[in-house]
Parts: sequence; structure tokens; C-alpha cells
Amino acid sequence: QVQLVESGGGSVQEGGSLRLSCAADFYTYKSYCLAWFRQAPGQEREGIACIDKNGATRYADSVRGRFTISKDTAQNTLYLQMNSLQREDTAMYYCATEDRPGGVCPRRLHRYEYTYYGQGTQVTVSS
Repeated sequence: QVQLVESGGGSVQEGGSLRLSCAADFYTYKSYCLAWFRQAPGQEREGIACIDKNGATRYADSVRGRFTISKDTAQNTLYLQMNSLQREDTAMYYCATEDRPGGVCPRRLHRYEYTYYGQGTQVTVSS
């Protein structure tokens, strides 16, 4: 059974940083593609970063250079380090996973390509 539990959200001022965590069950962490999505009120869920079984990463243009996705093997935990936060980054952030052969990530960082999501953690950026 896939288990994803996010934490680390909160309120921060523009220009600040936050680190989100996602605790995954052992099999999911070791074998599947893992990703971060976010959804602001009234908007579609947006894929922002993914990391495959071997550690290869991809980012959406909106966060590239500011956010970093990573994994901690010892803790079975996925991270999203968010720097230079902007008001437009305010959203509910979700950890997601998808089972593809070889643990690669789907070609599109799109919500339709991912099956499993956590419950989300809120990030609010104020000026």
C-alpha cells in the first residue's frame, strides 16, 4: 500500500526558504518515481519537480533554479528545498508517486500522469 505523508509547510515572507518533507513507505521510496505538485485556490494542480529511482530530476520552469528535489535513502524521505520564495508560490503542496517500469518518471510532469498523492501541506508566502 502506497503511503505518502507530507510535512514542513508554513508561512514565510517573500525571499525566504522552506523545506518540505514527504515520508514514503519503503517500497515506494525505493522503486517508484516521486514528485511534488502544488495547487493554488481556483487553479489546476501543477507538477513542479520529480525524481526517478536513480536520482535523475526534472523541474517545471516556474521553480527551476529556486527549488531542489532530493531523497534521503536512510530516512525513506523525499524533500523539496524551496528558496527565494515568491507570493505566487503560495499553494497546497502535495507529494506524489507513480509506478513505471524501471522507476522512471512519466514524460510529462502533469497531474494526469500520477496516481497517488499525499494529503498535502500548506505553504503561504506573504510580502
